[in-house]
Parts: sequence; C-alpha cells; structure tokens
Amino acid sequence: MQGTTPRRARASYNQKYDPVTDKSIGSGCDYAPTYWIGTAGPAPQDDGPVTGDMDVDVVVIGSGYTGLSCALHLAKEFGIKAHVLEANGVAYGCSTRNGGQAQISSGRLKRSQWIERWGVETAKGLHAEVTEAFDLFRGLIRDHAIDCEPQDGGHYYIAHKGWMMPKLAKEAALLRETFGYGARILNREELHETAVRDQEAHGAMWEPDGTAIHAAKLAFGYLRVARELGAKVHTDSPVESWQTINGVHHLRTPGGTVRARAVAVATAGYAPRGLHPRLRDRIMPIMSNSIVTRKLTAAEREACGIRVGSPLTDTRTLRHYYRLLPDGRVQIGSRAAITGQDADNPAHLAGLRAALARKFPALRGIDLDYSWWGWVDVSHDMMPRITAMPGLPNAFYAMGYGGNGVMYSAQAGRRMAQMVAGRASDVPRLPIFHQELPHEGWKTPFRRLGQWGLYKLYHFQDERG
Repeated sequence: MQGTTPRRARASYNQKYDPVTDKSIGSGCDYAPTYWIGTAGPAPQDDGPVTGDMDVDVVVIGSGYTGLSCALHLAKEFGIKAHVLEANGVAYGCSTRNGGQAQISSGRLKRSQWIERWGVETAKGLHAEVTEAFDLFRGLIRDHAIDCEPQDGGHYYIAHKGWMMPKLAKEAALLRETFGYGARILNREELHETAVRDQEAHGAMWEPDGTAIHAAKLAFGYLRVARELGAKVHTDSPVESWQTINGVHHLRTPGGTVRARAVAVATAGYAPRGLHPRLRDRIMPIMSNSIVTRKLTAAEREACGIRVGSPLTDTRTLRHYYRLLPDGRVQIGSRAAITGQDADNPAHLAGLRAALARKFPALRGIDLDYSWWGWVDVSHDMMPRITAMPGLPNAFYAMGYGGNGVMYSAQAGRRMAQMVAGRASDVPRLPIFHQELPHEGWKTPFRRLGQWGLYKLYHFQDERG
C-alpha cells in the first residue's frame, strides 16, 4: 500500500517522528513512502554531506521548497552562492509529503480576516503579494522547464454543508468588490456538471488561481536549478548546534562546522526545538495524513465526475484537500493525529477512507496504493513570517504557512533572499515581513491539550446539520 522508493538504501524513516518531543530529526533516513517519492524517478544529484570545516558566505538550513527557492534566488538575483544544509535527503519533510495544491494564499486566514486584523489597505497589500507570488511560482516552473505536471484550472472551495454557501457568497463578493479578484459562486448543479460530482457538495466558490503539481518533481526541479546557478546542497548534514561568535554563525554538523556570515532558516514543520532559542516553539507542528487510491476504472471516473485536475478543498475547519491525479488515481488528505506516537493509529486511515466514500460513494472500500503523513508548520496566529531574527546578526527565517506553502514558499524564499542580500528595502511593508512569529508563552506546555479540545470542537461545528 505504501509503495516503493527507487533510491539508494537508507535507514528506515521514523514514522513516529515528533518535532515537539524528539530531540533530533536524525540523518541518513529514507523518505516517507509518499506517492510523490514513489513516482518522481531519481532525484537530481546533490553535493553530498559536509565533510570538513568550511567558511562560506550564506547557509540555508532546510532543502524544501523555501530553502531551495532562497538559494536559487540568492544566486539568480544577487550572485550569492549559498550552501544548503539538509538533515536527510533533499526535500525530506513537508515538500514531499503535502497534497500538491497551489492556492492563492499564504496562511490560514481569508481576505475578510485580513481586513479584521489589519484593515483594508494592509489586506490589499497582502493580496498583491500573493498575486505576485503566484506569478513567480508559475514563472519558475515555466522558465526553468520544471516538469512537475502542473494542472491549472483554479481552486474550488467546496461547501460541505448548506449553511456554508452564504459565507462563501459573502467572501466571493468581497474578493470581487474590494480586491478586484474574479471569484464566483457555483451552485451544486453547476459544480457537478463542470468540475466534480462530490456528493457532499452544496456548491462552491471558484478562485481563478489554483494549480496542482507533483510535489517531489517540483522540489527536485528547484534543486536542479539552484545547483545549476551555483548553490551547493549538502544532504545528511543536520545542524546539531548553532553558535554566533563575533558576528559569525558556527553551525556544527556531523561532518564538520560550517561558519557563515548569514543564515536563512527554512525548516518548516521539521524544525528541531533545539535549533536556536529564537525559533523554539514559534510554530505548532500539526500532522496531516494523505492517501492515494489505485488507478480508477473508466466507470469509477464517470461515477465520481471529476472533470478538473486543479485543487479541490472543502469548507471544514479541519478541511479535506483532494484531487484527481494525472495518472487516474485520487488523492485525499486531512488533519489527523496530534502526536507522533499516534501517527499510525488505524483510526486516522479509516477517517480518510470514510471521507472519500462520503464524497465519492463509488470509491468506498477501494484499494490504496499509498498512505503517508507529515508535519505542517502552523503559526499561532495562522499567518507565516519571513523576517529577521531579533538580536542575531544576519539571521532570518521563513515559516508558518499552515499548509498553504506549495505556492507561496517560492516567493517566501525570494523575500528571504532579498533580506539576506541586504535588500530589505525591496520587501513590502507588511506584517508578515516585519514581525516575529508569535510565541504562546506560559501556554506552550499545554498546546497539545488545547489542540485536542479544539479538534473536538471543530469536528462538532463542521458536522452540525
């Protein structure tokens, strides 16, 4: 069910890894057995582990979408050849475990919530930022011939209950009237006829920007481009300690200490708690599960009526994200376990199977080819930050996308590259660039208890009639 990985032998991946409780992510581990890894083919060459002490200009910690984009843009726009440090294989974490959905967002909040928090003008600035980000994302794929199977067609935000339709209509009107963005509402019949025959659906809001991609092929494309531009990507090189001495960052890895003028952190949900005190507990790692079916028969495809390949998500707070893959399989994911120790609980797999069957009764009990899970970097205020680390010279981070990083991570990496290169004046004056990720303070030890309670509440609210 979990597929195979056509790569050199490594230690088995730790399926119970938990960034809140484990001291280290480890190194030399195999990838999670995702559909993306199972179907990506061989990864492009990397530069292997650090094998001795080095003095470099810039270090990027983490080789997912954000870290590789940062290295790519440092080289492309500023001629800076960064060294990327990765604990395991390239894009080991979020970037090869997500749902492959690119949406016009940078966090968990809707446009109306941006306005509530920051006012209309700042909200318009954020909208301009994610619009520019989507153009950058598409441009990287196009200009560098990244064969990640992009499927454009917009994003369908599907009402799983009738009482969600007025809320979607209000949000669509706001998008059109305040932001000049062409969102529109589809009723159930229109949605079924033109996009997907989701049996739970009461209609949907369609956004013009939405692209589905092959997650690992996108990451491996970024890797190829970054190295062609001169970046070095060192796998199996976890940062075991970080000291700053006389303005120079000393990053100790198993193979040697890397000394750097500047550091850019892009570890997302896989950030070890001990990486640096300024980063500790600034995000809440949330687990997300995914399954991929066997290839559908022609009759099953007709019964499901999935006529688009672009992203589909429903309106649950603990939302389901799903799509038809180019090879005729269906993928669906959602939030699941709270701790790593509970990750392989069969109840989570059963919950995803049940969700798939509610939406597409013809797929009840269908065989699965892949099942996996991974950690998402959710910020405590539901918005990402790309910013400097206060009190630490030439140190920056980009994290907290809340599951919406497939697209925006490209822009986040570029923004962080601008900061590293001393071009912070090129970065818009928006809250996500000039404020730290919030910390929960005294509540930190109790976050998972709160998460458990919120999951119960969200499920009750989502499923009421």
